[in-house]
Amino acid sequence: MHEFEAVLFDLDDTLCRRDQTEEELYRGAFEAAGVEPFGAPSDLWEALSGPPPADGQEAYLRDGFDRVAAQYGEESVDTGALARGFLDAVDYTAVSLRPGAAAALECASERGPVALVTNGPERRQSTKLAALDLQEAFDVRVFSDDVPRRKPHSDPFDRALAHLGVEAEATLHVGNSLEHDVAGAQDAGLRAAWCPADADANADPGDRSPDYVLESLRDLRDVLDASSRRAR
Repeated sequence: MHEFEAVLFDLDDTLCRRDQTEEELYRGAFEAAGVEPFGAPSDLWEALSGPPPADGQEAYLRDGFDRVAAQYGEESVDTGALARGFLDAVDYTAVSLRPGAAAALECASERGPVALVTNGPERRQSTKLAALDLQEAFDVRVFSDDVPRRKPHSDPFDRALAHLGVEAEATLHVGNSLEHDVAGAQDAGLRAAWCPADADANADPGDRSPDYVLESLRDLRDVLDASSRRAR
């Protein structure tokens, strides 16, 4: 059994959470577009198909607003303006650390190098890191637009491992997404610790069983301590 020599972290909904509410973002889109509000945030989330692409977010949101507008008989609305308004309403500095995030980063750095592996583009994610005062928290940072393919593909994980100079089997990845973090890390040969966001705490991992389940990021210390004891 390998002792973990490095730890990788996801960012969104793992180390940090968005402080803006869904209602603020949804209503902000209508305000920015100068359109009388209709529907609810849940209508938009249900209308969106799959995760947003790295590029083309405006088209992705426009398609969602198209479906919501049709649902409420508002086909004449400029859904492109709503999509742009939604993106303008997002404040990427309005983020805060999840409980235990600082402790998790500290205990990981005590044992070896630490990397960030996030699907968000660098321009957006760097803004969050600055707001969280985490610019110097990582030895390596891998953003989705640095590599040809996003998580759950192995490319981002492989890039981080190559820069850190560690083997996959001696590396732990911590993330909130069963699809992108757990499945992605395990397919790349790493072990995965799942720390679900509150809304996903009771989700069924299905065929993808995490190596570790963290009720809080503070639990990471116990995982790393146990791996050290087993390696002796």
